[in-house]
Amino acid sequence: MCRALDRAAQVPAALARGRIINMEYTRLGGTGLKVSRICLGMMSYGDPASRAWALEEPAAEPFVRRAAEAGINFFDTADVYSNGVSEQITGRLLARTFARREDYVLATKVHGVMGSGPNDRGLSRKHILAGIDNSLRRLGTDYVDLYQIHRWDAETPIEETMDALHDVVQAGKARYIGASSMFAWQFAKAQRVAKTPFVSMQNHYNLVYREEEREMIPQCLDQGVGCIPWSPLARGLLTGSRTRDGQRLTTRANTDAFGDGLYGDADFDVVERVAEVAKARDLPPAQIALAWLLHRPGVTAPIVGATKLSHLEDAIASVDVKLSDEEMTQLEELYRPHPVAGHH
Repeated sequence: MCRALDRAAQVPAALARGRIINMEYTRLGGTGLKVSRICLGMMSYGDPASRAWALEEPAAEPFVRRAAEAGINFFDTADVYSNGVSEQITGRLLARTFARREDYVLATKVHGVMGSGPNDRGLSRKHILAGIDNSLRRLGTDYVDLYQIHRWDAETPIEETMDALHDVVQAGKARYIGASSMFAWQFAKAQRVAKTPFVSMQNHYNLVYREEEREMIPQCLDQGVGCIPWSPLARGLLTGSRTRDGQRLTTRANTDAFGDGLYGDADFDVVERVAEVAKARDLPPAQIALAWLLHRPGVTAPIVGATKLSHLEDAIASVDVKLSDEEMTQLEELYRPHPVAGHH
C-alpha cells in the first residue's frame, strides 16, 4: 500500500495558541483522505454509570482540545459506547473545538445493541439505516467521514449489509465505510459483493496480540485497506496497569471484563520487554509500544484512549519515536501465539 506522510506546520491560531505542530498525516488506505497518525478514541468519554472509568463532558473537553492543538484530526466513537452518550459528547466537543466541520475526520460504528427490540442490533438494512440517522442526530452533524460495522453479523446476509452501507454513502450520510474485527475470509467476502468497498479495518492489534499479521494485515496491504488498530496498548497492559502477580492498578483494569478474556500470563514477558526497551531509551512504555505499531506495515493510525492527559501526551510523542531494527527485534522476539480474540 502506498502511503505518503505529510507534516502539518500548524493548526488554526485559535487552537494552536502559538504552538508549532509536528503531527504526521497519511492517507487512509487507498483513499485520498488524510488522517493524523494518531486517532483519539472517544469510548473513554461518556457515562460513568456505563463504564466506571469514563469521563463526562467537562472532564473530556481538555483531551479533545489538546488533541486538536497537537494536530490530531481523527476521532473514533460508536453508537453503543455509553448507549449513545459518547456520540453526543463527541459531537459537541468537536463542534466547539474546530472552526469548521471539514477540519476533522469523524468515525462511528453500527452493530451493537441499542434497544430492547429484535431489530435494535446487528447489520440488517433496517438497523443500519436507523443507526446512521440516530448517530447523526446524536453527533449533531449531517455526515460522518467513516461509518464502520462494529463486528460481523452472522444472522444477516452480507449482501444486504453491503447494499445498505452503499446507500448510506450514496445518500451523503457517510463519506467512506470501514469494518472492524472479523476473519480475513469474512472481510474478503464482504469486499467481493460490495458496491462501495470498505477502506479501513479496525482490528485488534498490539505487541501482545499479533494474530492479525497472519492473514488480515497481509490482505489489507494487498487490497489497499488502512488498518486502525483498537487496544494498541492492550487495554493498558503494556503500560503496567496489571502485574504478573495479579494486581490491577487502574479503575479500568479492575472493571474491564472484556479485557479479562483477551490476554494471559504469558503476555507479561512481552510487557516486561517493553519496559526494558523503554528504560534504555528513557521513555514511557506507552511511547515504545505505540511507536512499534507505527513502524508496522499497513498501520495507518492506532486508536488511543486517554483518561489522563499524560496518556494523550505519550500518544502524540510516539509519532516521533524512531525504533532501530534491533529494538524492533527485541520487542517482537518473545511473542507467543494466541487464540483468536476480539471478534465478538
